[in-house]
Amino acid sequence: MESTLRNPALVATKPTAKGMTVAYWIVTALFCLQMGFTAYAQLNLPQVAQAFTHLGFPDYFRVELSWAKLLGVVLVLAPVPARLKEWAYAGFAINLASAFIAHVAVGDGPEAWGWVVGTSVLWGLSYFFWRRLQTTTASA
Repeated sequence: MESTLRNPALVATKPTAKGMTVAYWIVTALFCLQMGFTAYAQLNLPQVAQAFTHLGFPDYFRVELSWAKLLGVVLVLAPVPARLKEWAYAGFAINLASAFIAHVAVGDGPEAWGWVVGTSVLWGLSYFFWRRLQTTTASA
């Protein structure tokens, strides 16, 4: 029986390791840029320091969190053991969930917590592709 598709090559196929690698690096670069920028802003911009005060956090926490974010970005981007990457991703998940909860708890609207949700989507995609690459390379 003949195919009714005009071009069978355009039919969706199983994702390739190369395609997943490209997707991983695009999403991870965007995620790390976002986290790196927020770490920079937390350390250097007075309006961000005021936002931390608005959320009820002490000033030292803002500095501590910034350095933790920068360390996490390095761990996600560097070729380090998988366990270290897992801890970095876990730390980011806790940070993003906590940021969302903090904004909602003080009554902030989507203009404040929308960035957290968007960054969480990037986090989720980065982690998803990283885990898929782990299983793809382990079975190859």
